[in-house]
Amino acid sequence: MNRAVLLDRDGVLVEDAHLLTRPEQIVVLPGVPQALRALDEAGFKLIVVSNQTVVARGLASEAEVRAVNSHLETLLQRAGAPRLAGFYVCPHHPNATLPQYRADCQCRKPRPGLFLQAAREHDIVLPRSFAVGDRITDIIAGAKAGCRTVLVRTGRHADAPIESPEAVDPSARPDHVCATLAAAAGWIVQQK
Repeated sequence: MNRAVLLDRDGVLVEDAHLLTRPEQIVVLPGVPQALRALDEAGFKLIVVSNQTVVARGLASEAEVRAVNSHLETLLQRAGAPRLAGFYVCPHHPNATLPQYRADCQCRKPRPGLFLQAAREHDIVLPRSFAVGDRITDIIAGAKAGCRTVLVRTGRHADAPIESPEAVDPSARPDHVCATLAAAAGWIVQQK
């Protein structure tokens, strides 16, 4: 049974470019490769769990999102980060532009579907794992999955919650709040 850190992509690993659709838009946030290395060395699997509304809006295909993620992993590894165990993406939106992606799914955060899928496929013990995100919906999804949660302030943490088919609890709180993924990694490693 494995422990993992399940990471949001935009605003945690990379600058939130608002509608990131092309590999050349990626800007890895400072300290991210080193933080991922520290988590890997502490024995955590590293998995990205991300809502990608750009698919539902018709701004990028699922293949284009995979290309962005692949390029991100290449950039991270070139900068000294370990290989990531996987990318899990929700392409849906309750009011999608493209009808085939208009869905009340279980994978769109704040629901925990992607976390549960990753746990099944990687034999992860979620109560021994951590969810790291920059928005309250990341925190809610991680908590619903049974993870401890960390909110980083490198992205859109102060924005209103994303659109969801269910009400977002404004009183939800993470287990820890910090400025960067590096600080989150330091706190997570201390929790062992």
